[in-house]
Amino acid sequence: MKRRDFIRNSVGFGVLSSAALSMGNFDRLMAEETDALQLPYDMVAIKGGEAAEMFEKGIASLGGMKQFVKPNQTVVVKPNIGWDSAPERAANTNPLLVAAIVESCKRAGAKAVYVFDNTCAEGVRCYKMSGIEDAVKKAGGTMVSGRTEGYYQEVSLPNAKRLKTARVHELIIKSDVFINVPVLKNHGGSTLSVAMKNMMGVVWDREFWHSNDLHQCIADFTTYRKPDLNVIDAYRVMKRNGPRGVSVADVATMKYQIIGKDIVAIDTAAAKVFGIDPKQVKHIALAEQLGSGTTNIDGLKVNRISMGA
Repeated sequence: MKRRDFIRNSVGFGVLSSAALSMGNFDRLMAEETDALQLPYDMVAIKGGEAAEMFEKGIASLGGMKQFVKPNQTVVVKPNIGWDSAPERAANTNPLLVAAIVESCKRAGAKAVYVFDNTCAEGVRCYKMSGIEDAVKKAGGTMVSGRTEGYYQEVSLPNAKRLKTARVHELIIKSDVFINVPVLKNHGGSTLSVAMKNMMGVVWDREFWHSNDLHQCIADFTTYRKPDLNVIDAYRVMKRNGPRGVSVADVATMKYQIIGKDIVAIDTAAAKVFGIDPKQVKHIALAEQLGSGTTNIDGLKVNRISMGA
């Protein structure tokens, strides 16, 4: 798709600002730098605070957002905005957390911060009812449509077992920095929806995943582009009836957050926070077998931060 078409279609969706995109500069030159980054901790687990303040504490303990975002880089933030429901239902990522991440990227010098999801329900309603569209705009970010097929480009996954190709949103392909921001919740098909499962929202043809060994496809996609940073929202956690939920009775307020680069390790930790054995979530072990990370979080340097009483 041509750059001018991307911009025009996004305006038509009603969410892309006139700040526009500069796709020609998306060369990801800094990606290797973030991959080689030496952080003080492998993972940070925070509990007991509000969503935004937990993120600020957590990212500060990793050296700040400037460790991940360099001046004039372009950032794509991928929360879960799959459903047209209010934040209290915990089907989507907490909008206050998404706003805090956008603001942090801007303070670090990001040229632009884009936010999108290929929603399950109708996109405009999901963006609005989740509270994420309003929060991102106030934070200085730009919402982009995830439900416009022309934005998706086919990529190869030569190291995958089942998912050999996928059509991926061009913001994931071309942005300098990719920040994955899932909400931790129950999922009827994949047991849990966390960091790896959230990646289904960056592809167009996800129905293939559901009909061709969902767990293997989730694991396979980790062999493509891994996020530069994962931030798991476990402030409100949907404990049953996921992924959409039925009512607030499905939700427990846990006030947890987990931040890290290793997508396998962070999903392993999230399963433990949820209260289940990570072995029950098949794609976690499958992704480890593909070399995408480790389930041995006891061997990692984890900073545990407790806030409040």
